[in-house]
Amino acid sequence: MTTTRRYPKWYLAAVSVVLGAGALAAFWAGGNPRDGLIWFGVIAGFGLLTLAAGRSETIRGLRGDGRDEYWERLDLTATALAGLVLIVAVVAMCFWEWAQGRDGSPYAQLGAITGVSYIVILALLRFRS
Repeated sequence: MTTTRRYPKWYLAAVSVVLGAGALAAFWAGGNPRDGLIWFGVIAGFGLLTLAAGRSETIRGLRGDGRDEYWERLDLTATALAGLVLIVAVVAMCFWEWAQGRDGSPYAQLGAITGVSYIVILALLRFRS
């Protein structure tokens, strides 16, 4: 198989540390540094775990340093299904909020952003090919 996009094996760990630091900063700014430290540990720990477990083909595919066409297809399918799960959850939560007599925010806003971005991206991809 031909190798496609590849990332260094430390890439996911570095991104996880940065995201963990962002969570820590957000919790700290919100006056809850203890939860920030916990979430930093969870997010950064996940990234560091993937760095340490590098012999697994699944971990290498997740990290990006073991990518080929097979892993690209799996990634695209997993991303699409995760997006579908998120869309269903956002719509269900919006309906729940409406059923409780509330305005549905922020779920209605997230649903609108998703719908508009889907249409724009679909149109751009259509005209690009």
